[in-house]
Amino acid sequence: MSPRDELDPVEGTEETVDISVAEDSELSSPCAESQGPEDAEVVDGVSDDYAEDDTGEVAQDDDKGAVVFEEELTDKPEPTEYLIIGGDFDDVVAAQQNRSDEVIVINMGPQHPSTHGVLRLEVELDGESVLSIRPGIGFLHSGIEKSMEYRTWAQGVTYITRMDYVAPIFNEVVYCLAVEKLLGIDVPERANVLRVLTMELGRIANHLVAVGTGGMEIGALTVMTIGFREREMILDFFEALCGTRMNHAYIRPGGVSIDLPDNGLARLRTVIEWFHKHLPEYAGFCNENPIFHARMRDVATMSFPQAMAMGVTGPPLRATGYPWDLRKKQPYCGYETYDFDVITWDTCDAYGRFRVRLSEMWESLKIVEQCYKRLEETAGQPIMSTDPKIGMPGDLSLGPDGQGNSFTHVKKVMGQSMESLIHHFKLVTEGFKVPPGQVYATIESPKGELGCHIVSDGGARPFRVHMRDPGFHHLQSVPLLCEGGMMSDIVVAVASLDPVLGGVDR
Repeated sequence: MSPRDELDPVEGTEETVDISVAEDSELSSPCAESQGPEDAEVVDGVSDDYAEDDTGEVAQDDDKGAVVFEEELTDKPEPTEYLIIGGDFDDVVAAQQNRSDEVIVINMGPQHPSTHGVLRLEVELDGESVLSIRPGIGFLHSGIEKSMEYRTWAQGVTYITRMDYVAPIFNEVVYCLAVEKLLGIDVPERANVLRVLTMELGRIANHLVAVGTGGMEIGALTVMTIGFREREMILDFFEALCGTRMNHAYIRPGGVSIDLPDNGLARLRTVIEWFHKHLPEYAGFCNENPIFHARMRDVATMSFPQAMAMGVTGPPLRATGYPWDLRKKQPYCGYETYDFDVITWDTCDAYGRFRVRLSEMWESLKIVEQCYKRLEETAGQPIMSTDPKIGMPGDLSLGPDGQGNSFTHVKKVMGQSMESLIHHFKLVTEGFKVPPGQVYATIESPKGELGCHIVSDGGARPFRVHMRDPGFHHLQSVPLLCEGGMMSDIVVAVASLDPVLGGVDR
């Protein structure tokens, strides 16, 4: 419930207004009881030709029987509705210059700063009040889903990780979960632990970007600088784990590509200790900051029914007080065995979404600590499915110089047998085949429900891949959040949704 819904009635008020609905479901309204010209009172066959307005001024009926008041005799231009869909913006501006109203139409974007990607917002303003706003998307469309139809199932990971490039691990996980459903295979325990570890580290990194850039856009530059400082710790760990800081292609159908390095647990312990030390800084900077409160409280409000109607999930939905988290409601990757809480807030505004993300970082850190203990217990266990039709003959590992494959891997593939080498070659070049069928898999990404729909025709390539990116659905709520507000609140509203246009446009 929004704070504005909890306002107490003014004390000392004697008059009350009855807004109840009549039994015949017709609203009681003065407008419903007003009389038209045909209902004018007739006295001795003569109609009442005069009427008084609220100011007491008298106006006489015109020939058509309509009452015309003096104040309505001045010509007032009708408001113009602008529909800029593929039209020429210069023509719209030229037409507006000849009008006398204060409505202006501006383009906000397409640009990256303040719109969290190459997003275009077509805004109609009356002064600084937003009359209408329409998101324009598609500027970052790269054909990822179509391109995957021409690559093997394993190669698809390298495409799909580039959608939401702020949280790439989640794209890989949901795609691999869908492929594994079609294959009907199970993932080793240690591989699931590594998946949960990388996802929760990725969740923290994503929220650091959302909180940091959102703070920067309202003047809190320090929140952004320390946010990227913490994010570097996570990206450094990812680089040590799989060799890349972003777009990892670490999650593979059947497991993960590579195990922790020799010093992996020590590096993970350093990350955990760092966050325990520095995460409290964000609450100190932001929670009671008067600028944060002024710019975010009661701004971009969206109630629970509105969120459900708009298909909103993730932190914006949980900020309405509804504890919907797929890690709890529809567990995957063993999340049902981890101890964590679902964070909610009850203000339905941009500030509530910020507080949800801030608290979720602590819950993710709690899960990371549990993963640390499980990785100690499962040391040496497989990280890839043992099905010979899916997994490579030799476990992938880096060489002693940190580049290329290790000698053990090459020896097992090339020195074991000719059949092993042929099998490895066929898996890499042709890929494995997936039984025909279709499946939908979904996970809880940092932004909301991330889904993957896959159709297989029984071949070594997907017949169809379609993703449900939460940012795509969240952007349709921008008019709901912004119309009626101020132009300066548009950036706050968009930032509170945390869209990434790479995932929106795909």
